[in-house]
Amino acid sequence: MTTQSTHLGTGLKTRHLTMMGLGSAIGAGLFLGTGVGIQAAGPAVLLAYMAAGIIVVLVMEMLGEMAAARPSSGSFSTYSKQAFGPWAGFTLGWLYWFMLIMVMGAEMTGAAAIMGGWFGVDPWIPALVCVVFFAVVNFAQVRGFGEFEFWFAFIKVAVIIGFLAVGVALVFGWLPGTSAVGLSNMLGETGFMPNGWPGLAAGLLAVAFAFGGIELVTIAAAESEKPSEAIAVAVRSVIWRIAVFYIGSVLVITLLLPYDQLGAAETAAESPFTAVLAMADLPGVVGFMEAVIVLALLSAFNAQIYGTSRLVHSLALDRDAPRIFAVTNRDSVPINAVVLSMLFAFASVGLQYWNPEGLLTFLLNAVGGCLIVIWIMITASYLRLHPELERRGEISTVRMWGWPWLGWATMLALWGLVVLMLFDAAARSQVLAVVVVVAVLVGLANLTNMVRGRVSSRA
Repeated sequence: MTTQSTHLGTGLKTRHLTMMGLGSAIGAGLFLGTGVGIQAAGPAVLLAYMAAGIIVVLVMEMLGEMAAARPSSGSFSTYSKQAFGPWAGFTLGWLYWFMLIMVMGAEMTGAAAIMGGWFGVDPWIPALVCVVFFAVVNFAQVRGFGEFEFWFAFIKVAVIIGFLAVGVALVFGWLPGTSAVGLSNMLGETGFMPNGWPGLAAGLLAVAFAFGGIELVTIAAAESEKPSEAIAVAVRSVIWRIAVFYIGSVLVITLLLPYDQLGAAETAAESPFTAVLAMADLPGVVGFMEAVIVLALLSAFNAQIYGTSRLVHSLALDRDAPRIFAVTNRDSVPINAVVLSMLFAFASVGLQYWNPEGLLTFLLNAVGGCLIVIWIMITASYLRLHPELERRGEISTVRMWGWPWLGWATMLALWGLVVLMLFDAAARSQVLAVVVVVAVLVGLANLTNMVRGRVSSRA
């Protein structure tokens, strides 16, 4: 009898991991959603981004310590299981899978709508073409996938760097026909914090999860050539690059544009990035930003297919998903897990178009709260596992600072975000929805363990 392979490949390099983290975290939220936080908090949104950035840095450093010590494609799901038992690993793994699947559907819907307008066809046509294309990409050897995503994300990063260069030139009046803007928009009549502390709190909620997605680095690291070393470099480089790109972009926008002219952007023409580039009198900026937004959406979509498939593969190895999803092909790709991700991604796209009353809103609200649950569990897992890792000498070059005080401070900050969400009418529904989803998953976890125990006792 031939034993089916369940081993993943080891073809990813550190540069692949870094760009995958960037590709997953820098999506349409940066290009279209930045104005929401600025409108709520004014220029003080910079403080909100810094606060959110500090929280994410601490969470990623904790996750990095555990991932470098015990590399696993299950990442935080695996560490939650080690810290708190099977129910925690099951719940966190499927919660992240659910979150990414719903986000993938929203991203493909947005990209397909723009591409449908380009070619004058129904959006489902480019959506189908893209889903099939990315299925082929994800069926390839992991190194080929990593190379593809590297260049996909590289283009997006190059655009942001170009935007920052143009923005700085506009701020200092270095372009023909422009003059230095100074701090008039940032410290004008309305001041740095025009809406006071309530506005800053609203701005913090608007940007708190902007950095979500960089967790993918620790999932992908299990398929790198030297996981511990790759995580050490990739986690830190992703953190500072994301911080520079987000905070740098927001700083440029708040210096150049009045905050009260910004808000949620439904199209590329309404994006604050488009408005800044238009100030430089660059031709075709709307079309250019549409192309960038589509690229950002597709890059994140591709990275998240990878993440969901590897997570399901890890869950299957732990018997928290059907064993069929643990099987890998001759290229060490979990082919069945990739197919599952593709099917649900396309189903999620269909759900966006069908839009049944109440269901889609509930699911997307749950997505909004998933990340806070995941970050809280990462922090709790670190606080539980760090002494064990220390005792066994497993901690490598990635080590969280200030044990245990920074860990507990991070936990306090995360629960502070939950309290803010409960006092905000729009965010409150996110908390309630994710509580329902988590409760269902915990119930399924306990049911699975019960069934598994009965099967084991009979055997």
